[in-house]
Amino acid sequence: MNQPSSPFSKQQLLPQEETLEVLRQKGELFIGLPKENQYQEKRICLTPDAVNAITANGHRVMIEAGAGQASNFSDKDYTEAGAEISNDTKKVFACPLLLKVEPPTLAEIEMIHPQTTIISALQIKTQTKTYFEQLAKKRITAIAFEYIRDEDGKYPAVRSLSEIAGISSVLIASELMATTNQGNGLMFGNISGVPPVEVVIIGAGTVGEFAARSALGLGANIKIFDNSITKLRNIQTNLKQTVYTSTIQPKNLLKALKRCDVAIGATRGKDRSPVVVTSTMVEHMKKGAVIIDVSIDMGGCFETSVVTSHKHPTVEHFGVIHYGVPNIPSRYPRTSSISISNIFTPYLLKLGEDGGLENSLRFDRGLRNGLYMYHGILTNKSVGDWFALSYSDINFLIF
Repeated sequence: MNQPSSPFSKQQLLPQEETLEVLRQKGELFIGLPKENQYQEKRICLTPDAVNAITANGHRVMIEAGAGQASNFSDKDYTEAGAEISNDTKKVFACPLLLKVEPPTLAEIEMIHPQTTIISALQIKTQTKTYFEQLAKKRITAIAFEYIRDEDGKYPAVRSLSEIAGISSVLIASELMATTNQGNGLMFGNISGVPPVEVVIIGAGTVGEFAARSALGLGANIKIFDNSITKLRNIQTNLKQTVYTSTIQPKNLLKALKRCDVAIGATRGKDRSPVVVTSTMVEHMKKGAVIIDVSIDMGGCFETSVVTSHKHPTVEHFGVIHYGVPNIPSRYPRTSSISISNIFTPYLLKLGEDGGLENSLRFDRGLRNGLYMYHGILTNKSVGDWFALSYSDINFLIF
């Protein structure tokens, strides 16, 4: 007996979720990784392992020859992972999706094709109005990785680089104290019968926590200062031990600075870091003591700090050695590259699964938080206010 024909088509009878899934077709990404040309920038966004995972999912990756060299990844490593290597910079910049650590320069924006998507750092403090105008002219979609949030509302890229900066600050201090580097000859390490190195850490955020963890691991005595009681409480919990903590009171801070061998500045401010340690306080510190100002990229929290470079990293004021290199993670480019790559890879694979950036932005609020330019339209309020540019709410543009 014939079954009565249904008034509905097979497509209409599919459950709603399945219909959505049918509509979200997988897209093929074509990713370009140009060589970083900014001064002292040695990192790369994707490691060969990450490229392998991406190409295995049916995407294409084109890398400029020598782009991974400074991070100790050879062109051969990338070729074996499935990447295409090109000596032609313009060809790499012609890719529809570009990944960079540093934001593109104005000369690089010239090479980018209209309607390209670029994911890089934004570094708002170093930008100019012209930069955003040039991106708008090319109708570029731009995402700042330092503004991307995860499911917990945290900023994974900032946290990873802060962890590296915190650990590095202690390693750098231990190097600078060696007499081979004209230091005071003290060594980190709990040597029997020898008083431990005294370390003062100003700021109890991620940088402060990882600096504290490293200093304790090397047998130092630490004192942590911050004006947030919650942060001080959290750092005690995370370190799983009781350490000296204090709010930033000039009297207590000066007393600690007079006795310390190393002072690490890791404070943040809205526009710039607050100056916590005055010139007079530095004057009272021991001769040969070391200051590592991790906040230097935001102006520094020591009044005597100045910006230095990896080539000439230190200056001396009042007999105290000051280290003020802004881009500390690029001192360890391989570790930093792996860390950045770990953040990028899942997002790129998700972009492919979602069928491109447009869909990902609809479904992922954290990724949307990193967007500051959408087809040439500025979507970030902070950038708009900072540079007196008009901006639009991304939610009105996408939905």
